[in-house]
Amino acid sequence: MKGNVELINLTKHYGNSPAVSALNLTIEAGQYCCLLGPSGCGKSTTLRMIAGHESVTSGTVRLSGNEVTQLSPRQRGTAMMFQNYALFPHMTCMENVAYGLKVAGVSKTERTQAAKDMLALVDMLEHQHKLPAHLSGGQQQRIALARALICKPDVILLDEPLSALDPFLRIQMRKELKRIQRQLGLTFIHVTHSQEEAFALADIAVVMKDGVIEQSGNPKSIFEKPASAFVADFIGGHNVINANDTHPDFPPSFSVRADHIHITAPTHTPSAETISMPAEIVDVEFQAQFYFVEADIGNGQRCMCFIPEHKLDPLLVSSGQRVDLNWHKNQMNTFTITH
Repeated sequence: MKGNVELINLTKHYGNSPAVSALNLTIEAGQYCCLLGPSGCGKSTTLRMIAGHESVTSGTVRLSGNEVTQLSPRQRGTAMMFQNYALFPHMTCMENVAYGLKVAGVSKTERTQAAKDMLALVDMLEHQHKLPAHLSGGQQQRIALARALICKPDVILLDEPLSALDPFLRIQMRKELKRIQRQLGLTFIHVTHSQEEAFALADIAVVMKDGVIEQSGNPKSIFEKPASAFVADFIGGHNVINANDTHPDFPPSFSVRADHIHITAPTHTPSAETISMPAEIVDVEFQAQFYFVEADIGNGQRCMCFIPEHKLDPLLVSSGQRVDLNWHKNQMNTFTITH
């Protein structure tokens, strides 16, 4: 199907150092996919191999049902939006957006009309005669996106496109990206190190570590059941607990969400369906809608809890107090991947 992306045993080595190892992934046409992970995990290398800007050591890239592993970027039906936007400083917004059609030999009349349509799509038509230096970061991003879209690619590739923006503008622009992606029905593949950004945008999120896929799926399923301690720790909102010999009735390693924990006095008798763990309160911070509570659970481990204001007992939950941390048995997440 047009816009479908398949990566089959995709591998990239730099000398003897693996950057991506036997990666297998299918992205359906029209999906918004986010490649997510820390610096050096291989996500940008994967994106560049899809684009054709990076050679493949072994494996296959298939786009819209066709193998494109050895094709040049222009032959693939993709368009890439770079982190620094890479706009031509001497060209107006109109000229930057129309550039791809000019290279393709499209007449000036046709490419001017197409550029106006793209500028309207990204709400930048009134800035068509400005140079990039006269635009804000968010406006430059819109021009870069319009330029990527004008040649009607099947797949749009975005390499950390929001990282240079301030937090408020980042939220605004990610909404714009999702709106445009849905309106055009294109496949978007977006590299980011922000789990918040990935979860807000993605139909499918792919969490990478050391050149391999640690977990993929819709963001809700990943957040509710992280497959490994790495995923639980990286996406945030989870406590990764190593029980070891201190709690022999628990799995050796598991996670529990910070918002699933409630705090009681040690004298409280838990129900049969409740897991209880002794702890000492280390710190309490007010965070508007909830309190962030940090507790020492022994063996050098800290546990974070998000407690709604109306459920917090200030006499019980204060630094130095001995308490029990409690959660329902079915809220203990055991890992399917252990390293």
